Formats: sequence, structure tokens, C-alpha cells
Amino acid sequence: MIWRWVLGILIFLLVLVLWTRAGVLIAFGDLVTLDVRIGPFRLHILPQREKPPKKQRKEAEKLPEPAGGKKKRTFPKPDLADIKDAVQALLPPLKRALGRTRRGIRVDPLCVSLQIGGAEDPAGAASLYGEVNGGIWAFMPALEQILDIPSPHIHTEVDFETEKTRLQGSAGVSIRIGTALAVGVGIAVPALRWLFRYMKQKRKQQRSAPEPSGAGAA
Repeated sequence: MIWRWVLGILIFLLVLVLWTRAGVLIAFGDLVTLDVRIGPFRLHILPQREKPPKKQRKEAEKLPEPAGGKKKRTFPKPDLADIKDAVQALLPPLKRALGRTRRGIRVDPLCVSLQIGGAEDPAGAASLYGEVNGGIWAFMPALEQILDIPSPHIHTEVDFETEKTRLQGSAGVSIRIGTALAVGVGIAVPALRWLFRYMKQKRKQQRSAPEPSGAGAA
């Protein structure tokens, strides 16, 4: 009889965790602030509080690394072609995964203001203004079909009296933990396939690249 109570409590806690909403709130402009919220708890990430300088550091941190040591393997840096390939490979499964959530991801608030400086190049600023607005009108309707965006506010303008372009606003994204797990499962396999293919291609390029010629003998 006791195991039924234990099982019921575990199921209740699991459902409670999966139903808990987590999200981030970012405000950008002259200063960037970032807060993370999980259920009723809120954690401030940026800007970080300044820590007092340490009086002493460990000797190991001061000593240089010995020459001839093992080289750390670094993740190969993707270029623009790699980023485009990743978008083409991951965007369809991501859209399918988000479509199954029935707009379970909420974007609130979404308030963005873009002021394009056009004093130096008025024609270029006007052209950029048209491209930005065209992208917004093409992107936002598709985004609102798969995300819950109750009150979006996006404002763009050209200021021909200043050269500086300014972007400011705030955006908050929240999602239930269960929904996040569902999206993660839906995108995990395509993401791993792309990652393995990307790493294999980079290793092949490194093996086929000619070795740099050494310095001439003295």
C-alpha cells in the first residue's frame, strides 16, 4: 500500500516539474541585462556583480605551461558556409518539433526599437531600412504560427541626422520544461547527424591541408 503512495507522489512531482515554466528575460541597449526564471525563482545573470580582487593567486596559475605538452583539442570554428548548412539541415526538424508543441513557447515581452543612422549614407540607410522591414514582415507571421507572441512591438526608423545605429528593447522567452524536452528530443537526432558530418568534414580538410613549411636552417 505504501508503494502506491510513493509512486503517486513521484508521478505528481514529475508532472509538476514538466509543467513548470522556465525562461529568460533580456534587455539590451546601452546596457545588457539577463535574468533567468524557473517557476517562482529568479536568477540575475547580467550584469555580473564586481568581485573584489584576490590578494593572492595560486602558483600554478602564474607558472607558464611546459613546452611540448599535450595540445588541447579545440572545436573547429565554423565559417559562413557551415552556418548556412546547419540552418538548412536543422530548420525543418526544428519547425516540425515546434509545430507539435502547439505554440507552447511564449515570447513576452517582445519590444524592439531600431534606429538606423543615415547621416553618412542616406541611400544606404534607406535601402537597409527596406530590407529590415521586408525581413520582419516575412519572418514574423511564420514565427507567430509556431510561437505564442501575445503583444509584439517592433519599431524601425531612419534618422538622417545621426550616423550611429541604435538597437534597444527587451525580449522574454519562456517554455515549460516538458515542452523543452519534447523539442530537444525532436531536434537531437538531426543535430547529432549534422555535428558528426561537420566534424568528419573538418578532420578531412585538416588532413588534406598542406603542412606549413618550416624556417630555413641557420
